[in-house]
Amino acid sequence: MTITHHLDDATLMSFSAGALPAALAAVAAAHVDVCTRCRREMAALEQVGAALLSGLSPVALASGQPPLPSGPRPPRERAVRASEVPRPLAGLLGGDLEGVPWRWIGPGVWDHRLPLVGAGKLRLIKAGPGRSLPEHGHVGAEMTLVLRGSFRDEAGRYLRGDVAEADESMPHQPVNDAEGDCICLVGSEQPEQFSGLLARQWQRLRRF
Repeated sequence: MTITHHLDDATLMSFSAGALPAALAAVAAAHVDVCTRCRREMAALEQVGAALLSGLSPVALASGQPPLPSGPRPPRERAVRASEVPRPLAGLLGGDLEGVPWRWIGPGVWDHRLPLVGAGKLRLIKAGPGRSLPEHGHVGAEMTLVLRGSFRDEAGRYLRGDVAEADESMPHQPVNDAEGDCICLVGSEQPEQFSGLLARQWQRLRRF
């Protein structure tokens, strides 16, 4: 697996600091699990954070507050695994991609909502060959990790392991350009804003 689209530096910093909304943090964690480069970047950021904390004067914890970690976690280097499901996602999914109970949301497109504690919406999306989502924009950020296949949008082409980040400034229309299904993990802060009248009606009916 060759990953060419990585997490933005600002996103990595927010993730390292625990400042990402829950839905985006889940996608970031899944990407970091399969991406050697981003794991190394995370380890470096944690070391910087630990060095900054070490220079602060000790402060007594409030009663009942758990202790803070004493230092950065070591980088997790390991062999590439055959599974399509990153370890942070496996606990939410409870199995592999073949057993997902998909919900039809449009011609050649299905989704599956994942349990999430915190802000945002987390789900899997599957699109058949040549199928696309309606063109849409965003209120807040959206993060997409490719688990199987590939897709293309206005920003480029994304293959397995690649992560795409979008915000209010970037309307797009992802299209599956692979021969088989494209399956992605998608985290978003707010519901999508679809462009066409039919797509907006479809969104309201499906509570997409």
